[in-house]
Amino acid sequence: MADDIKFTEEEMKSLGDLQDSYTKKQAELGQVSVQRILLNQQLDNLDQRQSHLEKEYVQVQQQERDLVKELNEKYGAGQLDPESGVFTPNNS
Repeated sequence: MADDIKFTEEEMKSLGDLQDSYTKKQAELGQVSVQRILLNQQLDNLDQRQSHLEKEYVQVQQQERDLVKELNEKYGAGQLDPESGVFTPNNS
């Protein structure tokens, strides 16, 4: 049988430092994973909000088309000055 060998204090310190480095890196990887989860949740929330706003935007476009149609039926084609509220019919 071989004789036991005792590591030096310096070697033991190096091994301890290496173990500490592994532990710190594992903790940092865990933190990054949690941050990624939180960011993905934020992205999901943003996606849902954007989808909702896109639907509302389409509704506003439809409201505009409906109003233009109603005003054209009432006044005919023409131009409206939005600042003064003055409507100028097209000469047909």
